[in-house]
Amino acid sequence: MSDDLSFQLKCIDCAKTYSADQVRYRCDCGSQLDVWHDLATLKPQISQNLFNNRVSGAPGPTVIPTAESGVWRYREMILPTLPDQIISRPEGNTRLYQHHSIAEWAGVDKFYLKHEGENPSGSFKDRGMTVGVTQAKLLGSTAVACASTGNTSASLAAYASLAGMSAFVFIPSGKIAAGKLAQALAYGAKTLQIEGDFDDAMHLVQEVCNEMGIYLLNSLNPFRLEGQKSIPLEIIQGFQWNPPDWVVLPAGNLGNTSAFGKALYEAKELGLINKIPRLACVQATGASPFYQSYQTQFKEHITMKADTIATAIRIGNPVSYPRAIRSLEWTNGVVTSVNDQQIMDAKAIVDQAGIGCEPASAASLAGARRLVEEGVIKPDETVVGILTGNLLKDPTATVDYHTGNWAEAKFANAPVKVGADLDSVRRVIEKEL
Repeated sequence: MSDDLSFQLKCIDCAKTYSADQVRYRCDCGSQLDVWHDLATLKPQISQNLFNNRVSGAPGPTVIPTAESGVWRYREMILPTLPDQIISRPEGNTRLYQHHSIAEWAGVDKFYLKHEGENPSGSFKDRGMTVGVTQAKLLGSTAVACASTGNTSASLAAYASLAGMSAFVFIPSGKIAAGKLAQALAYGAKTLQIEGDFDDAMHLVQEVCNEMGIYLLNSLNPFRLEGQKSIPLEIIQGFQWNPPDWVVLPAGNLGNTSAFGKALYEAKELGLINKIPRLACVQATGASPFYQSYQTQFKEHITMKADTIATAIRIGNPVSYPRAIRSLEWTNGVVTSVNDQQIMDAKAIVDQAGIGCEPASAASLAGARRLVEEGVIKPDETVVGILTGNLLKDPTATVDYHTGNWAEAKFANAPVKVGADLDSVRRVIEKEL
């Protein structure tokens, strides 16, 4: 890397800039940094056709990220680099799903689900991690680390292993879904269970990375968020560059909220789209500091001890808070919250449609339903909800909901105890038919 690159690090408050080849997560003033692209230079190079022509056909015997990855397709807007420097599985190219039962439950005519659980490690985090680990490699780092409630640790472990780097994941003790912990262990990351919650782990990993020269890959890292920009870019490309009215997404550490707003702002500035869809950020009631701050018009920066079934968004002090506020300003966005009952019922609706998701993902559908009921989203508007993770990320929550361990499971599908004889089985099946 060199100082004459078409992008640099830029403070979101004081606008001070730094070379992109520095290991830096904050400005000297203490505020957060963006990867800031020279949009005036980029504009003549960028077009809808450029990206349309890169949509890959059948994969070949070797991974070609610039052709097969739904992240590196947009590399000029994310991280311009040479193909042989990219660490990719590949990721992205996830599907948009429609199902009449989901749209009906949400209360809108056109409701789509963008399923990020189809990424290689089962969550959207792969989109950010391919860029973050690639940047770590470009900077000469040999070790990476993160704090995580699960999905980030799984993704970091996978990509670090692919790159031949040491990986350290800091997880809150007893506060991580088994499916996610299994991935971090299987991919070879050194897993540190911190005696505290996610926010304690996040504070500690920053101290360790700063002291020991390990590259931090939480969403505080601006390169992580550049990869996550590819989600809305892929959505609007899937809509033939005619954006939906709303994009509704779960909000935990606010990395996606920050990335989505930045991507949509840049797409509009570069002439890829004529309008910016509105963002609706959805938090769990038990982990809703950003929603509570939004209720005060951000006059108060509220934090809390988080507690929700949706472990992926169980965060009480989001790192990307100021960048997320800016995304709301760029997109005329809103913030809402839903309780665990609403989340699990929405998850059951998604699951029963044959699509499936982890609990945090279902906050997008539950939040959309609430906003429709409140008249914020109109029934004739087109809505895309983000599913952030695969159903098998947290199988325990799913099984508990359906087997009587959830107090009010409206859509439970409990197993039926039946005798080991044909007549007993026939009676059960006939009743169902």
